Amino acid sequence: MHASSRLSAALLAGSLAMASTSFTAHAQERPGINYDEAKAGGIPNLDPLTASDGTKITTKEQWLEKRKPELMKLFASEVYGKTPEGQGVETKAQLVGQDTAAFGGKAIMRQVKLTFSSSRNGRKAIADLLIYIPKGLTKPAPAFVQLNFGGNHYTTSDPSIPISDAWFRNDKDGNYVNNKATEKSRNSGERRWPYKEIIERGYAVCTAYYGDFDPDFDDGFQNGVQPLFYKDGQTKPAADEWGSIGAWAWGMSRMADYLQGVPEVDGKKLISVGHSRLGKTSLWAGAQDERFGIVVSNDSGAGGAALSKRIFGETVAVLNKSFPHWFCDNFNKYSDNEKDLPVDQHELIALMTPRPVYIASATEDNWADQKGEFLGGKLAEPVYALFSLKGLGVDEPPAPDKSVGDAIGYHNRTGKHDILLYDWEQYMNFADKHWGKPQ
Repeated sequence: MHASSRLSAALLAGSLAMASTSFTAHAQERPGINYDEAKAGGIPNLDPLTASDGTKITTKEQWLEKRKPELMKLFASEVYGKTPEGQGVETKAQLVGQDTAAFGGKAIMRQVKLTFSSSRNGRKAIADLLIYIPKGLTKPAPAFVQLNFGGNHYTTSDPSIPISDAWFRNDKDGNYVNNKATEKSRNSGERRWPYKEIIERGYAVCTAYYGDFDPDFDDGFQNGVQPLFYKDGQTKPAADEWGSIGAWAWGMSRMADYLQGVPEVDGKKLISVGHSRLGKTSLWAGAQDERFGIVVSNDSGAGGAALSKRIFGETVAVLNKSFPHWFCDNFNKYSDNEKDLPVDQHELIALMTPRPVYIASATEDNWADQKGEFLGGKLAEPVYALFSLKGLGVDEPPAPDKSVGDAIGYHNRTGKHDILLYDWEQYMNFADKHWGKPQ
């Protein structure tokens, strides 16, 4: 069953009330939010190369054996929540649709249904994958793996992609009404999904609706994948266990599982991508799953690439108040208390070392803190240097629409909080740079 079909009447009534008006957090200038650079950055930055016991990390072996594991544990227990082990949850994949001549014969389109079943408690969950694979390559294609906000049908005008029956946030345009998708929502997010251009560059794309892994509202963790892992008597994750971002990241790894078995896809060249809250997700997925050989964060802001301790734009307190289900309960300890947060987001970027990471901002997206996102990459450079890898290569944020960097990439696109063709072009250029152009 989809998460939406398992909603109780009480939970659904609450969700309708909560989502009766559209929420545009990144666009709002809220009272008490700091947008003054002179007031930002009052808390000292953490040194990613100083271990918790004071040991200075000077070699890549020390990083891998000592510092990286302790940072992973801190991010898991204090920020995103621990992801449970997969024992007792079985995944089955079913091909439910295929077009071998998509985009004028340039691609193969496949629709795949993943069913997750728990032997612990009999719970089930379903996620629908949409995959496009370029044709005519001499080698398997590298693939972008990205969750979407509006259902697979929202990414394309292809009428063979069914309208999702999952739970959705309502919107002011009538695409999503009473928390259900309407036919009007078909291809409403197409501008964010330039499939044709991606395919023509030789890259595959795999997407799924993020709400299939956990619906994006505070439901007490009853309708996503979390209950698959509940032990006898457990009704919600513990304070140090995963929230919704953790569940969405888990979903990206299950998508990677499937792609590992697709012969036309190079399972060693998977790229995690995410925009906004799904940019936070992409980073956490990349930190946990090294099968993502390149990790991309698009406008991820607080809890993503932007430094929490700068206190600029969106803050830990705002995240926890507006979206109490995104992070683990322990993260609440740091609301208006960032000074005590034992990690910061440049250390999350560093967890990807030596894999390449790309970070993107938008000039009108002050809420996500463009400079904080840039610094998230900049302050990770010393870790990459242990591996003799170059980072951003500049000390100040570049001019708008200029891509910089080597193993760490960055740009600040002109415009609003969004992911557009310009962004995708930089991500494909970045992948070409590190892996070579698909043949």
